[in-house]
Amino acid sequence: MQVRMLDAAGVRQHAAQLRALLLDAVAHGASVGFVMPLGEAAADAYWSDVANAVEAGHRIVLVGWRDHVLTGTVQLDLCMKPNGLNRAEVQKLLVHSGARRGGVATALMGALEMQALALRRGLLFLDTEAGSSAEALYERLGYTRVGELPEYCATPSGAWRPTAIWYKTLFLRERKGMRAA
Repeated sequence: MQVRMLDAAGVRQHAAQLRALLLDAVAHGASVGFVMPLGEAAADAYWSDVANAVEAGHRIVLVGWRDHVLTGTVQLDLCMKPNGLNRAEVQKLLVHSGARRGGVATALMGALEMQALALRRGLLFLDTEAGSSAEALYERLGYTRVGELPEYCATPSGAWRPTAIWYKTLFLRERKGMRAA
């Protein structure tokens, strides 16, 4: 497994593979912000927006390759508010249905955490569908479950489901006039 970061040009260059990965994830029930039917145009528009966010400097995109095939991706959305420069949101952890349970998600999340540390983003947070298999992954990776929000999002089939909120503190630091808890 090779994990690398894509710049905006890289997101655009690999847009077809990223689109296919998103379409596969949604078709297999991943609650990642889309409902069925998800067309190629909507998926392309999503990745175009992601490329723009990368270009603007507030999004990191990591991709996982196995045997020259893009098998997964994850994003780190950087909080740009002056009082939130210590945090980032983990978004869109996607693993192709044919590559699940093969260590792709673990490798991507490990690389994401290293990237977050390099950027001094010590608090990571995310949400995922409550009761989904992703919850076991996040627990295994050392994330703490805070709770649930009822009927927060719809599954790809349109059923309303609660979302679970998770966080992980990668390091603690002191800032002038503030003390880390």
